[in-house]
Amino acid sequence: MIKKTKVLIVISNLEFGGAQRQIVELVNNIDNGKFDIHVCSLSEYVPLAEQFIPTTELHIINKKAKFDFSVVFKLARLIRKHRFDVIHSYLFDAEIAARLAGKLSATGIKILGSERNANYTLKTIQKRAYKLTGHLVSGIIANSQSGADYNAQQTGLVESKYHVVYNGVDTKRFKPQSKQAVRAALNIDENTSLIGMFASFKQQKNHPFLIAALTELKHSHPDFKVLFVGDMLHGGLHGSDDYYADIKQQIKQAGLAEHVIYLGNCDNIEEVYPACDFTVLPSLFEGTPNVVLESMASGIPVIATRVSDNDKIIEHGISGHIVELNDVPMLTASIKQFLDDREYLAAIAIKARQTMEDKFSSFKLAENMGAIYADRG
Repeated sequence: MIKKTKVLIVISNLEFGGAQRQIVELVNNIDNGKFDIHVCSLSEYVPLAEQFIPTTELHIINKKAKFDFSVVFKLARLIRKHRFDVIHSYLFDAEIAARLAGKLSATGIKILGSERNANYTLKTIQKRAYKLTGHLVSGIIANSQSGADYNAQQTGLVESKYHVVYNGVDTKRFKPQSKQAVRAALNIDENTSLIGMFASFKQQKNHPFLIAALTELKHSHPDFKVLFVGDMLHGGLHGSDDYYADIKQQIKQAGLAEHVIYLGNCDNIEEVYPACDFTVLPSLFEGTPNVVLESMASGIPVIATRVSDNDKIIEHGISGHIVELNDVPMLTASIKQFLDDREYLAAIAIKARQTMEDKFSSFKLAENMGAIYADRG
């Protein structure tokens, strides 16, 4: 019998976020004949846990304060109890706790970190924590080359410690569907020009850029609607509650309130993408955005900013559009072209779906990640 590689994935929470959804894709698609995967959340807020396959073992170590060092000891005990071969962490507090717990466990466990974004600002205490614990990690798994480069610049880790594994999308779950049927379920007229933005309400997602373009567009295209799918972060984390209020005020002041539909977080998100004609992701920075992969897999083209590796996923003019960050005329022109040229949009939709099937499936993600987990070098 082949001995399975035992892996503990540690994350801050299992809310409706990009890193969290990728853990679901990884756990549900990795070869369970070779790997025994456990997931540990440092919060009791775990709505996405419902999407794990039934055999997934979930542990919760509830972090009770910002600097709850007891988490490290509890993680170390968990490692020793299950004799994990690998610990792989996502998001800052989980990253630091997992590094320290791996060392404290004294089991020789392979410690892996993650990088999910690029070009964001680290607080001084975060940068110091990463640097002080950097020697403990065997490797960092980034979901973009730009993310790997940025992390190396911030932490001083050597290039050889980085692996790039792009996010994956479940192409069976996210697939083209009848626009008429999904719009009927959402009570949206099938003839409405519908633009989607799938993103949490946080500054990184840069809603004001899209609002500025739509303000220009409403004069020549008065009949469009915008579907905002996503909500504030749990508990208003990182000021997302204030950001949400500010965005709603900007939309009202721009005279766009009647054009906007707020849908919030959705469990059945795969049934929402097909309602849109196309989606827009105006982010300031990203890693590999799940929403780009999900939209394209659903046969819904994407307009995204030229940040991180977006232009490695989207081939401009072939499988979607890439626009320069905060270039309002460029974004406005792209939206207008998609609204006006339906044949062009349909051709891009076919290529978008094909790209996801060929290069960015969940199976490919799990295969690539498994190779790193199994490498004991």
